[in-house]
Amino acid sequence: MAVATVLKSHRLSRRRNSAHPLQRLLEYGQQYRKQIWLAIGCSILNKLFDLAPPALIGIAVDVVVKQQDSIIAQLGIRDVFGQFLIISLLTVIIWILESAFEYAYAQLWRNLAQNIQHNLRLDAYNHLQDLELAYFEERSTGGLMSILSDDINQLERFLDVGANDIIQVVTTVIIIGGAFFVLAPSVAWMALSPMPFILWGSFAFQRLLAPRYAKVREKVGYLNARLVNNLSGITTIKSFTAENYETSRLAEDSEAYRQSNAKAIKLSAAFVPLIRMLILVGFTALLLYGGMAAVAGKMSVGTYSVLVFLIQRLLWPLTRLGDTFDQYQRAMASTNRVMDLLDTPIAIHPGNTPLPVDTVRGEVQFKDVTFAYKDRFPVIKNLSLNIPAGKTIAIVGSTGSGKSTLVKLLLRLYEIKTGTITLDGIDLQDLKLQDLRRCIGLVSQDVFLFHGTVAENIAYGTFDATEQEIITAAKVAEAHEFILRLPQGYETIVGERGQKLSGGQRQRIAIARAVLKNPPILILDEATSAVDNETEAAIQRSLERIIVDRTTIAIAHRLSTIRNADCIYVMEHGQLVESGTHEELLEKDGIYASLWRVQSGLR
Repeated sequence: MAVATVLKSHRLSRRRNSAHPLQRLLEYGQQYRKQIWLAIGCSILNKLFDLAPPALIGIAVDVVVKQQDSIIAQLGIRDVFGQFLIISLLTVIIWILESAFEYAYAQLWRNLAQNIQHNLRLDAYNHLQDLELAYFEERSTGGLMSILSDDINQLERFLDVGANDIIQVVTTVIIIGGAFFVLAPSVAWMALSPMPFILWGSFAFQRLLAPRYAKVREKVGYLNARLVNNLSGITTIKSFTAENYETSRLAEDSEAYRQSNAKAIKLSAAFVPLIRMLILVGFTALLLYGGMAAVAGKMSVGTYSVLVFLIQRLLWPLTRLGDTFDQYQRAMASTNRVMDLLDTPIAIHPGNTPLPVDTVRGEVQFKDVTFAYKDRFPVIKNLSLNIPAGKTIAIVGSTGSGKSTLVKLLLRLYEIKTGTITLDGIDLQDLKLQDLRRCIGLVSQDVFLFHGTVAENIAYGTFDATEQEIITAAKVAEAHEFILRLPQGYETIVGERGQKLSGGQRQRIAIARAVLKNPPILILDEATSAVDNETEAAIQRSLERIIVDRTTIAIAHRLSTIRNADCIYVMEHGQLVESGTHEELLEKDGIYASLWRVQSGLR
């Protein structure tokens, strides 16, 4: 069932990827349909009232020229002052309505842009969190940051103004085109003859610009990846005096971004001058032939005035069409990247069986498990392992033997290829993913602390913990004393990744975090690998209290830290090759005994 779901998700993803980015965006924004239609309506009405003043000017000219024979006079108002009074009143009403609808559409489009970018960023981030670790291993953090930040902001900028501009240009063309054919059909075709070429040119430019802006988005992703990577590794850069080297590499990525932008700009900048030349043809034709028709009496002076004003109203929006299409293409390139992320299928299904933490006994069993990372040889091969509830087992072995991979499989950060892993007799793939991870506490060798206070980092994952519970957990982890010596105690800011603390201090805060979580299963993945002997002794004392009455899996290189485990397993090349207590393994005089002699200085 899970395989079928994943395959179906892949097929759906391929169909979505082939759709136009605007279609993908509209499908995503269906929940905003009412707001979109309101914004479109206000944009159209604003443009209608914006185009009304030229008509009023034509009517006013008609009153000046014909007076008692004007259009308004034919409605029964023959007094010239009364006619101008009506024109003035209509002008006030039209300007007020135009301003009101401008306020309305600006507010609607901008709020729509804010709502979509807010929800799109959250949806993209939540989807990203649900993806398996393999996805992140193949992509840079900077590239993903570019999608979540820059690409979504690019879409927001287009929705702020670009969408309204396109709607108003289309409205302008329809209204003015209709007015020309109603008022002066004899010259309408001359004035509007460039329109098909303008529209064709717009779509041609759009097709030419699309791949160029896709390349721009790709290059900015590389640039962001370089910046994030360098800022994260600033200590290494400084210690190896590689500042100039990294500056030159950043310059290469920035130059590639600049060049890709320059190619897009070179094409987009040509759009407006070409549009102006085409509009010049229509404007000149109207000026010449319309003027001659007015002189010959075939067209009224008022009508001629209206047409001259209207053709200019058509001119300016079309010259801005280049900038609008430029925004549109940038937004569509960004939309494709965001939607591709959202359409990435989730390989790890969430499971259906609930697992209340207070019911977990903690018996874990691996049965004939085989696993390989993408495009690599298996790191776990037909492995079977039984971990009794409430017992402490240790796993040792050389680097790359597959020890940490077992932890990742138990947490379902990856899916196994063959075999089964069960918790209390239930297949992990059937358990609700969040329930499974709630009942497991992980203390890793690579401790990650968030930028925030010590207390916030201890309470991470147990967000409703009280101050006293946090302090109690810190005492169990033997962290309370050093925390009190910090400048602000538990309110001390630890810095990004905990850089203001030593390795041992970070490790003890991570242990306190696990203590506070109070999971039925505890995993210690090289928990003392980066600390000194004194800190290791302190951590060991705290761990001895923590592991009581809970299933504990300890992965270690330092054999002294796991010698009291109920059972020790030795891994080599993805398989268990030895098992037993510390004394039993020494008697076997195998791999474990050899490692023990090396570490204890016996040879």
